[in-house]
Amino acid sequence: MYVDGNSPSKVSQYLQAQAQAKNFQIIRTDYYLYPNQARNLGLAKVDTRYTVFVDNDVVVSPGWLNHLVNCAEETGAGVVGPLMCQDLPLHHTVHFAGGESHVWVDKRERRRLREKMYKQGHQVADLQSQLQRQQTELAEFHCVLVRTSVFEQLGSLDEQMYNTKEHLDFCMNVREAGLSVYFEPASIVTYVPGPPLEWSDLHYYMLRWSDAWTLNSLHRLRDKWNLVEDGYFQTKYKKLGWRRKMTIVAPIVLRMTLGLYSPKLAAVLMWFDRRLNRLLTDRHAQRSPQSQPESQSSSAPATLLRS
Repeated sequence: MYVDGNSPSKVSQYLQAQAQAKNFQIIRTDYYLYPNQARNLGLAKVDTRYTVFVDNDVVVSPGWLNHLVNCAEETGAGVVGPLMCQDLPLHHTVHFAGGESHVWVDKRERRRLREKMYKQGHQVADLQSQLQRQQTELAEFHCVLVRTSVFEQLGSLDEQMYNTKEHLDFCMNVREAGLSVYFEPASIVTYVPGPPLEWSDLHYYMLRWSDAWTLNSLHRLRDKWNLVEDGYFQTKYKKLGWRRKMTIVAPIVLRMTLGLYSPKLAAVLMWFDRRLNRLLTDRHAQRSPQSQPESQSSSAPATLLRS
């Protein structure tokens, strides 16, 4: 099943052709989606024992799915995450090998968030013999297997978590319900992030990593779990827009300066970026309908991909 949130016509036509050739279902909207909106649309069509969420910039290795299912079958886990790698070459550099996500109370009785990703930046070849299947506190939506009955207990994913930290919220809910989260290093996948590849990608990219969506997500996480607004949140606020700066603004600055990066020019361009970003998010909020998407049916496999 593939959830297509308002992709450009060329991508939409490609997906239609692939759906016919490979017999999968497309759920398409004519408006852009928050990630959890997309996941919930696909989830509503799932009737299999397990659901696998996979982002569209992920490349999997042979046997990845069998390893996730085997872990769930053998441990009874509610959630199983793979060894997640990042960038090229594929399956080479660790992005995430399990982690921590929980609320703790400090000496002043303030509720604070602990988030930690294990082994990020390490080489897979150096770690693989050390890694083993184990319980963990965290899995990411880049690629994750969930026992579908988990959603019968918890309900759908929180759509007020617009674009960040939704995996923390979900895993904490899972564990609070008495269910387990496992890390399965035998399953290896890699996500390959990058800048917008074409002009038609730019609008959604700006929304996907917008300041407003990020702030709304962080505030939702803070309020939902009754967290103090400590250094964790202040650090996130200071970094608003860092992906847009890295993948859109910085390359423009380098071209304009013939390879000599100018922080002052970058600051000027980010001033314009933030105002454009605010305009796009305001327009999206005004125009996004609440109607159901059209569904183009064919038989659906157990995996769910979202755009």
